[in-house]
Amino acid sequence: MQSITDKILALKKERNAVILAHNYQNGEIQDLADFVGDSFALSRRAKDVAAPVIVFCGVHFMAESAKLLSPQKTVLLPVLEAGCPMADMVTAEDIKALRIKHPDAAFVCYVNSSADVKAECDICCTSANAVRVVKSLPQKKIVFVPDENLGRYVAKQLPGKEVLLFPGFCPTHHHILLQEILETKKANPGVPLFAHPECKDEVLAHADFIGSTSAIIQYAKETDYPAYLIATEEGILHQLKKDNPQKKFYPAISGILCPNMKKTTLQDVYLSLEKMQFEIRLDEKTIEKAKRTLERMLEVG
Repeated sequence: MQSITDKILALKKERNAVILAHNYQNGEIQDLADFVGDSFALSRRAKDVAAPVIVFCGVHFMAESAKLLSPQKTVLLPVLEAGCPMADMVTAEDIKALRIKHPDAAFVCYVNSSADVKAECDICCTSANAVRVVKSLPQKKIVFVPDENLGRYVAKQLPGKEVLLFPGFCPTHHHILLQEILETKKANPGVPLFAHPECKDEVLAHADFIGSTSAIIQYAKETDYPAYLIATEEGILHQLKKDNPQKKFYPAISGILCPNMKKTTLQDVYLSLEKMQFEIRLDEKTIEKAKRTLERMLEVG
């Protein structure tokens, strides 16, 4: 009897598709994917591959970003309701209102935002390049949306900039509490703490390394510690352990899980390919405006 994985691989070949999976996806989804990475690296991969069909195992804004960079391709999100609470915290109307208040500011949106929000901003950024993007802008005043934690981290690296923060956050990272981190570090003396910049500032103050998911994965390869504490969504542990079988990786606290990232199952991927569901559709005007913010980011590097 053919397994669900074999069925997916057969359908993938039939549809001439590629499967992308974010580092926070379940391990079985990561193992199935053609490419695993952070959100924007995957969108760039979607643009570079020749396949006309992209199955994006992630959340809605990620699939939208892939569509923005590859508008001629069919981009499928296996679970329609896989959203992002942080992305939902800011709207295009919020950006328009803020522009009236701060006409002299540059507007920077984290990639964890909707296409409509990207369309109203000047440039996009990721957690990996946020500091570099903001530093590249001629304006002193920066409105940074929607993640106040990442924005605060950027502001600390660039004291010459006036970074105005929007009150948005990732619930998964925001609820990593300082007291729990201190208890974990005390119980694991000498074990380095790697943290994502979506964590609160007080948590980042105790991290030995701060970086995006891709940066954490890369730095773990380059360092020689026998064990690591990881303060980000637990899905990243799957890739860390695969890349470094001789090392130990532990969540900094238990239960650092994104419910939306965990919604995608093998069955969802199979149905997405079988029925060609759920396709990401964006109007041409939104694509034109939002794509520009991503392309400007790519110019920065």
